[in-house]
Amino acid sequence: MRSPPLLSPRLSWRRMVGVFFLPFILPAFAPRFKHEESLMLGTAHPPQPRFNWSHLTPLELKNRSVGLGTASTGRGKPHFTLEGHRFLICGGSIHYFRVPRAYWRDRLLKLKACGFNTVTTYVPWNLHEPERGKFDFSGNLDLEAFVLMAAEIGLWVILRPGPYICSEMDLGGLPSWLLQDPRLLLRTTNKGFTEAVEKYFDHLIPRVIPLQYRQGGPVIAVQVENEYGSFNKDKTYMPYLHKALLRRGIVELLLTSDGEKNVLSGHTKGVLAAINLQKVQRNTFNQLHKVQRDKPLLVMEYWVGWFDRWGDKHHVKDAKEVERAVSEFIKYEISFNVYMFHGGTNFGFMNGATNFGKHTGIVTSYDYDAVLTEAGDYTEKYFKLQKLLESVSATPLPQVPKLTPKAVYPPMRPSSYLPLWDALSYLNEPVRSHQPVNMENLPINNGSGQSYGFILYEKSICSGGRLCAHAHDMAQVFLDETMIGILNENNQDLHIPELRDCRYLRILVENQGRVNFSWQIQNEQKGITGSVSINNSSLEGFTIYSLEMKMSFFERLRSATWKPVPDSHQGPAFYRGTLKAGPSPKDTFLSLLNWNYGFVFINGRNLGRYWNIGPQRTLYLPAVWLRPEDNEVILFEKMLSGSDIKSTDKPML
Repeated sequence: MRSPPLLSPRLSWRRMVGVFFLPFILPAFAPRFKHEESLMLGTAHPPQPRFNWSHLTPLELKNRSVGLGTASTGRGKPHFTLEGHRFLICGGSIHYFRVPRAYWRDRLLKLKACGFNTVTTYVPWNLHEPERGKFDFSGNLDLEAFVLMAAEIGLWVILRPGPYICSEMDLGGLPSWLLQDPRLLLRTTNKGFTEAVEKYFDHLIPRVIPLQYRQGGPVIAVQVENEYGSFNKDKTYMPYLHKALLRRGIVELLLTSDGEKNVLSGHTKGVLAAINLQKVQRNTFNQLHKVQRDKPLLVMEYWVGWFDRWGDKHHVKDAKEVERAVSEFIKYEISFNVYMFHGGTNFGFMNGATNFGKHTGIVTSYDYDAVLTEAGDYTEKYFKLQKLLESVSATPLPQVPKLTPKAVYPPMRPSSYLPLWDALSYLNEPVRSHQPVNMENLPINNGSGQSYGFILYEKSICSGGRLCAHAHDMAQVFLDETMIGILNENNQDLHIPELRDCRYLRILVENQGRVNFSWQIQNEQKGITGSVSINNSSLEGFTIYSLEMKMSFFERLRSATWKPVPDSHQGPAFYRGTLKAGPSPKDTFLSLLNWNYGFVFINGRNLGRYWNIGPQRTLYLPAVWLRPEDNEVILFEKMLSGSDIKSTDKPML
């Protein structure tokens, strides 16, 4: 059509009106990224929305058919819908396996009272299938109970079942027995890996099906794997997992989660792409827009803190920065999930590790400088976010639950001790092997090998020289009961002095946590990998002890002949004392400032690792794991005995 004359009087008044209203009209037609650019520059200030989700809770929404979906209304921005109603995901991460089951309700109620409508959680394959074909969904691993409790409290659930989850867990949540076969390629469509995934999903997904939204449950979305864009070893892997979930009956919204630079490589057709980030910057959403311009934005992980590593500093993040970011998410109706809302604890041997040139284990505490502390206490972040979310809620928020009380107990001194060498007879039968065998390939646990803890290699030698061995992660080397040196990834040999008589060579190796991120997960076998030699001559004929430190071992250890504690003892040993908790035990934090390196067991339950290099200086001890009055405390100290064990009502992280 031919354009009208430039000075047509018929259109001049319209032009004038248009020019006047241009600043108000253009934003509605502008590309969506302009809105996010304004957000990042701090130049746009849309009115603060007010939300009423009182009718959109698992308790109120009875008639269900369409679940969580996405919509775009003409000139408006794309947005989420729940049962057809406009919906903003305000999520917070709580990992059921990092929180004592007795405290699940408390943490979920605090999430709800802060103004959140959704809880997200990972599902750790390594904890649920500790041995090949042996599944555990009981006690603290009762996924279904956690999800149903969230529904009862009025929270929706986004499930992140992996199979790989990262989460700063040992091997990123993958079971260690996958490392038995070097031909099995993790996180690919390699036959050995997919066969294991199929069997795991065959057991896990039927538990999830009835928990889905359209089945009357609270699960509104399920994540496919985790951060695959940064791994990206197999283009067919993510589509395979997508189909694996669909054919087992997952009908709710499926999504992926990647760092902002890896969204493109992690994208899977037919799956919503979400983003993980530490802070919002000018180009934060550029890659995401290249993948999907017609979908609402979801920040699957907004990192409100960070994890700590041994020998590193304790990480904190300013509460005002967190408040500003969440405020911007709400203004621009960007759905978000706070990671972590409540971090919890890497109890036992759960922790993973990083390896950016050096293997470094994650500390026991997963406090994460989160919205709630490791012990579930309120923080400045909590109250700032509560005030913010209350300001945009059309209905009052629930009452804030009371704090969990803390206590300081009388200091205790171990009354008896047992050198490691005296405890060997209380372990399971040792393995006799021509060559050293790594943890994962030990013929124990119904063929699944050893996942965590320590492994001891013993061999009689009659001459000294240059000892060479590849030990992962850290090994103490002994002649009989005297330590002569340490082996690790940077030190793979040491000198053994000349011997007058034959002596026992003992190599005690600790798994300090398998790497949880990057391609290096493929090579995370622990113990001694390869041969052991003296002066280039390979040693043969080893006795191998598995020290998994399971509760059954400590039950057997009670019948051992313990000795009075000496003034000082060097070398690995167990130390036993009694914590007097009184008639009503309360949460506390154990302080081991004059001990060196080891683990603490309360009534046979593993609280986790302590280490004098910090940054963590206390271990969280939940009241629900204490008995009234007397509680057995056992320390496994690797290096040198300390004196007393104190408690405090405040953590030192």
